[in-house]
Amino acid sequence: MKIAIAGATGQLGQLVIDSLLERGADPAQLIAIGRSEEKLAPFAGRGLETRVADYNVPQSVATALEAVDKLLLISGSEVGQRTVQHTNVINAAKNAKVSLVAYTSIANAVTGETKLAAEHIATEQLLADSGVSYVLLRNGWYTENYTDQLMGYLNSGVILGAAGDGKVSAAPRADYAQAAAAVLLSGDDQSGKIYELGGDKPFTLTQLAGAVSAAAGQEVRYQDVEAQKLVEIYTESGVPAMFAEILVDTDVRIRTGALEVSSGDLAQLIGRAPTSLGKTIKEALSK
Repeated sequence: MKIAIAGATGQLGQLVIDSLLERGADPAQLIAIGRSEEKLAPFAGRGLETRVADYNVPQSVATALEAVDKLLLISGSEVGQRTVQHTNVINAAKNAKVSLVAYTSIANAVTGETKLAAEHIATEQLLADSGVSYVLLRNGWYTENYTDQLMGYLNSGVILGAAGDGKVSAAPRADYAQAAAAVLLSGDDQSGKIYELGGDKPFTLTQLAGAVSAAAGQEVRYQDVEAQKLVEIYTESGVPAMFAEILVDTDVRIRTGALEVSSGDLAQLIGRAPTSLGKTIKEALSK
């Protein structure tokens, strides 16, 4: 049973491979796929097969998926290019007769109505139309989306946002990686399943500020900002305009529950409660 991880050299991909190995997967049965041979080299050193492919180059993907049984398609990082890229991978998977494609989508993809979900919805439809057996891993927000900004929060004393009192069911990237590994190694039929994944203790950005304050021992407060003003703040700080619009749109949609998850799917797949916000913040501060 050959399991391939497309996007293996990214942050999530590396953690998925770690989780697969921790769960007893035979490294000789794992295939790490990425764009950079240099970045793939450490996987080869751990006994994995490595294959170079670029989502933008159909033939490279077709070659990389030869003799693959299960594929984890980690969504591309180039917003605006992902539908075409994912089309290339799905077509290659179909031609290679891959038995199952697991795709990392976004929580509440259809109902959340975020701009960020558009390419994920398109990819979900591509999978449905392809005839390939697939499972959707609708990942919620990564806690790292906030903890990666800890120094900025602490230096300014402020977390800016447009989410109001909306709640976010976030979990660390490693928890989502463990869920993906569990699905890939499962002996149960995963075809057609949709997992809505997220932390089991949703929080507001005001609560996020409180958790940061408690962990760091200094006051940080949440400041709600009008959406267009927040877009301007982001663009003035160097965030590309299109991405700034998407970030703020997501914040606004948080108000109506776009990133709140109550399924319990993540805990069920990983066999424990998702890692708490407080613990994740403390671990980030200790690095």
